[in-house]
Amino acid sequence: MTERVVLAYSGGLDTSVAIGWIGEATGAEVIAVAVDVGQGGEDLETIRQRALDCGAAEAYVADARDEFAAEYCMPALQANGLYMNAYPLVSAVSRPVITKHLVTAAKKFGATTVAHGCTGKGNDQVRFEVGIQTLGPDLKCIAPVRDLALTREKAIDYAEKNNLPIATTKKNPYSIDQNVWGRAVETGYLEDIWNAPTKDVYDYTDDPTFSPAPDTAIITFKEGIPVAIDGQAVTPLEAIQIMNRRAGSQGVGRIDIVEDRLVGIKSREIYEAPGAMALIIAHQELENVTIEREQARFKKTVGQRWTELVYDGQWFSPLKKSLDAFILDTQKMVNGEIRLEMHGGRATVTGRRSETSLYDFNLATYDEGDTFDQSQARGFIELFGMSSKVASARDQRLGL
Repeated sequence: MTERVVLAYSGGLDTSVAIGWIGEATGAEVIAVAVDVGQGGEDLETIRQRALDCGAAEAYVADARDEFAAEYCMPALQANGLYMNAYPLVSAVSRPVITKHLVTAAKKFGATTVAHGCTGKGNDQVRFEVGIQTLGPDLKCIAPVRDLALTREKAIDYAEKNNLPIATTKKNPYSIDQNVWGRAVETGYLEDIWNAPTKDVYDYTDDPTFSPAPDTAIITFKEGIPVAIDGQAVTPLEAIQIMNRRAGSQGVGRIDIVEDRLVGIKSREIYEAPGAMALIIAHQELENVTIEREQARFKKTVGQRWTELVYDGQWFSPLKKSLDAFILDTQKMVNGEIRLEMHGGRATVTGRRSETSLYDFNLATYDEGDTFDQSQARGFIELFGMSSKVASARDQRLGL
C-alpha cells in the first residue's frame, strides 16, 4: 500500500508547491486538507480543485467555521487574549482547530504523516507539530518548506516551472493568513520596519481617515460571550462576522507591531481584526462592571499567561486546560449590554448595563443619597499604610 501524507492545505504558494515536493521526496500520495475557518476569499471548492491540479491524490474540505468561532475564538475573547497587549491571536487561535482536523483526516485516510507549509522562522511550525504530536502521538511530521530551506523566490520559480495554478507572483510577495477572527500580513516591503503599510496591505478594514458617520452597536453578553447585537440574537460566528463588517468599515482593528516570535526573533506584523478588537474592548469593559476587584486583578495575570501559552502553541497543554477552568469561572457574572461607538479607527464604550453589575450608584455618587460612610476612611488609611509607616520609621532611625 502506498504511503499517504496529509498536508495542511491553504491554496497558497507554499502549500501548493509542497504537494509536488512531498511527492518527489517521499513517493507518498498527498491528501490535501483545507479547513474553512472563515478565511473567505476563494471558494473552497476552487481551492480543493487546485490541490488536485497541483498533484494531490485526494482533497478534503472541512467546514469548521462555527466550531472555530464557538470553541476557539470565544475562549480567546473571554481571556481578553492580546499578545504583547496588542495582537488578538489571529493565527495562533486557528492552528489548534486546523490541527484537530488534520489528525482526524490522517486517521480517516490511513496516513502516517502530517505535513505543513510553515517555515523554520515562524511560530506556526511549533503550533502545528506540538498539536499533532499531542493529538496523534503515532503520527510523523514533515515541513518541506522549512526542511529544504526553500525561499519564497524558489517556491515561485518552482510554481512557474511546473505551471502550478496559484495566485502568488513575484509582484505580490506578501504572506497572508486570514480567518474570521482576523487577518495577518507579513514579508516583502513590510520587512523594513521603517516602511509604513501601503493601502494594498489592508482588506478587512477601510481607511479610518475617511470613516462614514459613527456607528453605535449594543452588544449583549451572557457569561462573557456575545449573544445579541442591537437586540438581534447571534451565534458566536455571526457576532464576529457582523462586527468585522461594522467595525471594519470604520477602520477599527488595524495593528502594526514588531512582535516577539517564539523562535527568538523579532518580526514585523500587520494585523486586521476589526470584529475581534471591537468585541474584546466591549468585553473588557463589561468585566470592569461585573468582576470583583481582586478576581479581576488576578484574571489579568491568568489571561496574559493563557495568551502566551496559545501563542506558543500550547493549546492542548495541561496548564492551558487549568487556566481555562479559572477563566470560565470568572465569566459567570459577565452578563449585560455594552454600547460601543465605532468611528475613525476607534471603538469606544459609551454605556454599560448589567443585572449582575457590582457598580452601586448609591455608593459611587457624590450627590444626595450617598450611602458611603466617609467617616470610616481615616481609620482605613491608617491601617492600610501601617506597614510602610513602620518600615519608614526604622529606615530613618538607621539613617538609610
